[in-house]
Amino acid sequence: MEHISKIVVRYAETDQMGIAHHSCYPVWFEVARTEFIKAAGISYTEVEEMGIILPLTFLECRYKTAALYEDELEIHAKLTKLTPVRLEFSYEVTRDGEVIATGKTGHGMVSKDLKPLNVKKEHPDLYRMFEDALETA
Repeated sequence: MEHISKIVVRYAETDQMGIAHHSCYPVWFEVARTEFIKAAGISYTEVEEMGIILPLTFLECRYKTAALYEDELEIHAKLTKLTPVRLEFSYEVTRDGEVIATGKTGHGMVSKDLKPLNVKKEHPDLYRMFEDALETA
């Protein structure tokens, strides 16, 4: 499953040259990831209400060309790896169909006390939902 989120680069996200600052991309990834989870069938809030949090374990971003003030961007998010205790998402940031950046984030699935949580065992319906949304190819 792929989910596409739309972002318009705001003035506050740019530098004096009108170029989106590199620190905005992880925020855009987060928007796309939370919308992806909701499109898969559950809100991030509901996941947290189940006692599961998804802390970031790694972040990667590769910039190909600049995003500029007022650019209309699409953030394509996919769940690309799943284990009982981890998720990995991949992202493409596009403008007018051209990929301008790519990225990945890794997340642990842990309890609120930050202990690894075997979601496959403890929350099989949620794990199945993630399995159904997993990009296979």
